[in-house]
Amino acid sequence: MTDAYVAIEGERIIEARARSPGTTRGELVFTTAYTGYEESLTDPSYEEQLLTFSYPLIGNYGVREERFESDRVHPRGVLARELTEDVAEWLTEEGVPAVDHLDTREIVTEIRDEGAMKCGIAAGPDVTEEDALAELEKCVHMSEHTDIGSQVSVREATVHNEDGSGPDVALIDCGAKGSIISSLIERDAVVHQLPYDATEEEVEAVDPDVLFISNGPGDPKNFEQAGEIVEKYAGELPLAGICLGQQVVANALGGRTTKMEFGHRGVNQPVRDLRTDQVVMTTQNHGYTVADPGDKLDVTQVNVNDETPEGLDNDELGIITRQYHPEANPGPHDSLSFFDDVVELVEE
Repeated sequence: MTDAYVAIEGERIIEARARSPGTTRGELVFTTAYTGYEESLTDPSYEEQLLTFSYPLIGNYGVREERFESDRVHPRGVLARELTEDVAEWLTEEGVPAVDHLDTREIVTEIRDEGAMKCGIAAGPDVTEEDALAELEKCVHMSEHTDIGSQVSVREATVHNEDGSGPDVALIDCGAKGSIISSLIERDAVVHQLPYDATEEEVEAVDPDVLFISNGPGDPKNFEQAGEIVEKYAGELPLAGICLGQQVVANALGGRTTKMEFGHRGVNQPVRDLRTDQVVMTTQNHGYTVADPGDKLDVTQVNVNDETPEGLDNDELGIITRQYHPEANPGPHDSLSFFDDVVELVEE
C-alpha cells in the first residue's frame, strides 16, 4: 500500500507506507546504529533533519521514557525499512511524520554517494507526490538555520545537583543530551545549564570551576555567542566541549570548521588516540568537523576511517574537547573516562 511519498533533492520520488501522518522537510541523513533508536530520536542534534535508520527493524524492544535524551523527538521525520507499532504510535503522538516499507539500503547508498540532501515527506491517506515535492521546495540547507540553538536550548538557567560537592560546571546548552548532565552529576558536579546564547554576565553569576560547551545541531558558525564566551574564558577557566562543542571551541580559538559529505552517525565509529595508539569505539552524531584546529589546539585523537579530528587538547590552557559522545548512550562505554578528565582539569 502506497500512502506516503519521499521527495529527494533532484526531485526523485520514492513511494512508501505512512506510519505517522503529516508533511515535513529537512536534511536527509542516516545512522548506522542498530540499537538506541529512543536515544537517537530524542537527541537534539537531529533538529531540522530527517533520520533514516539503516538497521532494518526499529522498535523491537519497545519505547521507554527513561532512555530519552530530551523531552521530545527532534528529527523532523523518520524513515525505516520497518517500524514497529510501538514506535509508530510514539511518533504519531509526537506529531512527527514517519514512513517505512522503502529500501533504506538504497537511500543510505545515495547519501554516501551524493552527501546529505534536502528532502520532503508527505504521509497519510490523502497525500500526493506534489505534496512531498512542495516540502522539498521549501527545504533549506542546515547552514541557513541561523538560530537553530533557540529550538533546542533551555530558555533560562537551570541548576542540577545543587548540593553536589564537586566542581561547578557552566554548561552552555547548545542542544545538550540528558546523559551529558547525568554523567557530570554522577561525578558529583553541580551543573548550571545555561542558554546557548548566555552572556558573560550569566556565566559570571555562576562563578564556575569549568566551562563546558555541549553538543547541538546545525552549523557551529551559527553559535556565535557561545564562541565569544569561549574566547573570553579560554585560559581563565578549564574548558571542555563535546561534538558541536569541539567545533565551537575550534572556531573561537582560530581554527576552522567545514561541512562533511554525510557526517558520522552511529555507535561504531573507531577513534585512535595519537598519544597511546589505543583505539576505542564511540557514539557519534555530527555533520560538521574541524578542518583546521589552528595553532592553539593540538589534535590528540583521530577517526580511524577518515582521519578527521576527534580530540583537541591544550594542556597549558586546560582545554579538552571530543568530537564523539563520551556519555555513550546507548553505548559503547569505551570513552566514559572523559568526564573524569574534565573533573581532573578542575583539580589540577
